Amino acid sequence: MGSLDVSHEKELAVVVTGFGPFKEAYPVNPSWEIAARLPDYLPADRAKDATGRSAAGAPPVRIVKLPGPVRTSYEYTRDLVPRLWDNANDDANGERKIDYAIHIGMAGPQLVYSLERRGHRDGYNSKDVDGKLLEDDKRHAEQGDEWIWHGVPHELVTDFDVDDVHRRWVKRSPDNLDLRVSEDAGHYLCDFIYFSSLAHLWKQQRPRKVVFFHVPLHSDAASIQRGVELVFTLIRSIVESELEQKKEASSTGTAS
Repeated sequence: MGSLDVSHEKELAVVVTGFGPFKEAYPVNPSWEIAARLPDYLPADRAKDATGRSAAGAPPVRIVKLPGPVRTSYEYTRDLVPRLWDNANDDANGERKIDYAIHIGMAGPQLVYSLERRGHRDGYNSKDVDGKLLEDDKRHAEQGDEWIWHGVPHELVTDFDVDDVHRRWVKRSPDNLDLRVSEDAGHYLCDFIYFSSLAHLWKQQRPRKVVFFHVPLHSDAASIQRGVELVFTLIRSIVESELEQKKEASSTGTAS
């Protein structure tokens, strides 16, 4: 992971991940191709109309990328997530460097782009790229209270207001795109990395400011560029939604 130094006092940092290949039929995973093409900072807003313009005072947003794709391996992903949130998240002064995370993954051929609301702890019955099953039921039985997700709910949802983010995202995006909220991330590596982040933050009693973004499997240049633009509008929608919530909480005296 690259340097996470924050030069602007009020800037936000968003880490974005994408997966590598996982089947011979799909040697290129568009989720990583999209993530890899993101710039270091969110570009200036180009809202399509006045209803989608940025909230006043929106800070600069730094986009943090991994050096390479996330391997579609349960073991690799389970090892990565804590390092993603902990090792690179606080500086020597204890200041938080990563505010939000967006995990991107590949779905099917349908031209549908989905924000996943929830991740699932159980039900991972498909082999990963290394031909291995997760086998967490067996691991839980053997490790008992020491199992990594012991006591964690079967489902966890993001702390983002997904419906509000989705509404803003739709307003900012071309009218011909099918942008949805989904309740099932698929019980494979996409769901697994999402739940891993949600569970890690839940265990630490930290805000679960992470979301999963499913993109179609198409990896042609136009599809990748469309994905990049949708990540831009998604980040803007998240930031705007979060700022608005903080503003409302402050006005009612409930800010944390």
